[in-house]
Amino acid sequence: MSIVQTEPAAPEELEPKRSSNWLTRILQQFFSPSVGTIAMAIAVALVIGALIVAIFDEDVQSTAGYLFARPGDFLAAFANAFGGFFTSLVRGSVFDWTQSSAAAAFRPLSETLTRAVPLIIAGLAIAVSFTAGLFNIGVQGQLLIGAVVGGYIGFQFQLPVVIHLLVAILGAVVGGALWGFIPGILKARLGANEVIVTIMLNSVAAFLVQFLLTTRTFVGPGGYPGKSQAVAATAKYPQILGSGFRLHLGFVIAIVAAVFVWWLLKRSTFGFELRAAGANASAARTAGINVPRTLMLTLVISGALAGLAGTAPVLGTEGAITNGVAGSYGFDAITVALLGRNSPLGVVLAGTLFGALNAGGAVMQSSAGIPVDIVQITQAIIVLLIAASEAIRHRRARQTLAARSAEATTTEGAAA
Repeated sequence: MSIVQTEPAAPEELEPKRSSNWLTRILQQFFSPSVGTIAMAIAVALVIGALIVAIFDEDVQSTAGYLFARPGDFLAAFANAFGGFFTSLVRGSVFDWTQSSAAAAFRPLSETLTRAVPLIIAGLAIAVSFTAGLFNIGVQGQLLIGAVVGGYIGFQFQLPVVIHLLVAILGAVVGGALWGFIPGILKARLGANEVIVTIMLNSVAAFLVQFLLTTRTFVGPGGYPGKSQAVAATAKYPQILGSGFRLHLGFVIAIVAAVFVWWLLKRSTFGFELRAAGANASAARTAGINVPRTLMLTLVISGALAGLAGTAPVLGTEGAITNGVAGSYGFDAITVALLGRNSPLGVVLAGTLFGALNAGGAVMQSSAGIPVDIVQITQAIIVLLIAASEAIRHRRARQTLAARSAEATTTEGAAA
């Protein structure tokens, strides 16, 4: 009786075939909507948002009580509330014609670009990972770690002006990359599900930040838990348009990051390997591509971009580390990448759109009395509409394929 010895399978053979992963296929379809679908979803979502504002407006509700007696009052109140949604949005995000000076009138546009910076860079992080077939939900945690490392360097070290900022940015990038390396190495070596690992790491990062903001090292003498020491002026992003505006150098860095991602995905050798692994991992392995290594490096690059996004609030607008310094940028970036169809230009445009919605929401609440939550509702409606349209398109495609298959079977039977 002979015993046949077999060599252990290579890591590439242990990895599940991503081409047969139904979840990946669905997500790829979901993240590749047509431009027309995106434009229609945005337009319909804005109209629905305006309708919600109009329906819950106090004047509309009061005039609805005597609608049939004086319909003109109801229609006027409804039109005023409906139009107020759009005018407040434009005034808060693009141009405020009620201001007396040109600088004040164009300040909303600068606010839109400022709010778009972390969304653009975090959206690029999502786009890079998903191009490789990876769904990196951990951008929020990676962004948090990047903000903590960059902010710590910003207030703890005393360096020359330009060098201090560069070191803080580099520290944030390295921090995010290391946090992305954890799911990357687990994915490459053990075949762990990156969705589960990154979601868990988000919680780890959040609790870690809460703990650090109770230590004397971060809070400093005279401080209080929940907020770190202020970042030194030498480590802060310089303001592009002067002290009267919040727009900082981070916007330029976001555009540079978009150009880098375009080059990485479209012109570099690694970008080809990344796209090949995302399209069909089995075929990529056959072509000689080290798929586990590619996936691991993809999550590292995605984490590095997320860490870079963390510099926007801590070195730009906030100037300190807080429990809410990351906001919901990491989760909003998923929608930004969705609307941008995973392309760098599309992510820049989608991030600017979301920046406009966030900037306009502040004016809505202050001037028109519209709750700022309507912005989140509008963003959620956009995602739901795209998901519904893609689900309908997928169902119709399957029905068409089934009908053609049945027709071919009938034809073959008749011919026989």
